[in-house]
Amino acid sequence: MILYTPLAQHDIFPVEQGGFSNVEHIAYDGRMIYAIKTKDGSYQIQQLVSTDPQDYLRKEFSPGSILS
Repeated sequence: MILYTPLAQHDIFPVEQGGFSNVEHIAYDGRMIYAIKTKDGSYQIQQLVSTDPQDYLRKEFSPGSILS
């Protein structure tokens, strides 16, 4: 089966469900992002989901960046 998607294989077919319980799918600045909510209430970016290649070049959307 071929899936045409910008998501990684482990996002579609996770190994274990418990590992993704803290990851949230949020909208930020008009883009969809997978992020982990930190203890202080901010979000740390895990993955950007976009069809625009220019979005991946923006520093604020790089994995590990903190959204306030």
